Amino acid sequence: MDIILHDARDWYNDLFDNKSDPRVNNFFLMSSPLPTLGMCIFYAYFSKSLGPQLMAKRKPMELRSVLVIYNAIQTIFSAWIFYEYLMSGWWGHYSLKCQPVDYSNSPLAMRMVNICWWYYISKFTEFFDTLFFILRKKNEHVSTLHVIHHGCMPFSVWMGLKFAPGGHSTFFALLNSFVHIVMYFYYMVAAMGPNYKKYIWWKKYLTTFQMVQFVAIFTHQFQLLFRECDYPKGFMVWIGLHGVMFLFLFSDFYKAKYLSVQRRRQAKQAVKVNGHSNGRLQANGNAKHLSSGDGPLSNGNGSNKGACMPVLEDEFVKESNGHATAFEDGYFKEGVLSSNDAILNPDSSSSSLHQRKVK
Repeated sequence: MDIILHDARDWYNDLFDNKSDPRVNNFFLMSSPLPTLGMCIFYAYFSKSLGPQLMAKRKPMELRSVLVIYNAIQTIFSAWIFYEYLMSGWWGHYSLKCQPVDYSNSPLAMRMVNICWWYYISKFTEFFDTLFFILRKKNEHVSTLHVIHHGCMPFSVWMGLKFAPGGHSTFFALLNSFVHIVMYFYYMVAAMGPNYKKYIWWKKYLTTFQMVQFVAIFTHQFQLLFRECDYPKGFMVWIGLHGVMFLFLFSDFYKAKYLSVQRRRQAKQAVKVNGHSNGRLQANGNAKHLSSGDGPLSNGNGSNKGACMPVLEDEFVKESNGHATAFEDGYFKEGVLSSNDAILNPDSSSSSLHQRKVK
């Protein structure tokens, strides 16, 4: 056992002391992988266990103003990172076909190292996405996809920064930063209130945009399987598999959230067949019909699973005779947020219909 431990220690020291990039050794959190790994593990534990427990007996917090500010900062931060990646190589210096890492101390190479470190730090600032879910008691949004997406990224980026800060795989960070500009801008506008929802009509394209990103990432990475390039093959495969994994996870979310036109029509037809006519549903005696332009709502159970932040305009309500309302596919129920189950199964019991009260 002593021999095994000694060999493991020697391997660890050789890997992180001799084979890593010495230019990043003095950067914050870069001397050892343990702090980053520990924070990722604690994030997963807090997200799925500790955080919900701490909020279990507390009222959800009203954080709309905080979310506007936070998302504005994240939008600006992402835009700066995207700009720096362009200026550090991807605007005219880097090749899309093959780009080795520049391990020199030239100004351009060090600029790339610096922005790779800031991109790494940005993966920790994104933990606040989950914190705001939990503080607002939107635990249904803290899905497995959400936790995997946020929980593994800091350590993955740490590994790239430690051994290959620059080169081919930074295309991943370039695209991801651009997607985050769009995403956080959307969430900022959404948090500003229902008067601004007309400016974010493109909401439904966000998930598609993310999926296109992942296709571009793994296509760009895996081309090196068929081309000679002086870039670490291990990182190429690692980043490429990230793209594949996230594509499958997000595609599952897409299929679950955005029902086909046929299923939507079948759901509405089922409502009519069950005797709900004249634009009024009788479930619990409190459902009415809205026109398609009355307002959007995500699909209740698991809605936004896969999204990185609460889509606040999904929870816009109207006041009708003093009662809060929520809508889905042209229908709404007073006092509840609709769910896929409630829409597709209009005879659901009142207990299943009232899973999420409007605050």
